[in-house]
Amino acid sequence: MELKEKAAYLKGLMEGLEISEETKEGKVLKAMYDLLADLCDTVADLDDDLDQVYDELDAMDEDMDELEEYVYGDDIEDEDDEDEDDGELEAEVEYELTCPNCGAVTVVDEDTLFNEKISCPNCGAEFDIEFTECDGECDGCTDCDEPEEK
Repeated sequence: MELKEKAAYLKGLMEGLEISEETKEGKVLKAMYDLLADLCDTVADLDDDLDQVYDELDAMDEDMDELEEYVYGDDIEDEDDEDEDDGELEAEVEYELTCPNCGAVTVVDEDTLFNEKISCPNCGAEFDIEFTECDGECDGCTDCDEPEEK
């Protein structure tokens, strides 16, 4: 039941008691019902106003989304991805691998690189990655710049 329906039901119960409005109790009950009816009307008006505010807020949100899309374009999605990454303690490292079968470049994360066979998305060939120790003759390797401990 809505508030107004409950108030009307209460009025019916009060009338069923057949208390005269001329008595002290009758005057109090009538005043209480009038107050309750006014409160119900006020709450109903506030509820309508709140619904209108929500509708306007939804419309403004849609307008804001359209403006962001117009101004920033696809950068919005990139920012969302960056925001999700902010919570991570460590940046995810990705590796580019070249398929020995077809030469297509595949990007994998560190877990995939160390724990799984790599499957080429282009030709479907599976291949393993072999890790070798650095021989000290590579260009730009930071590991080679450090002196070896013996």
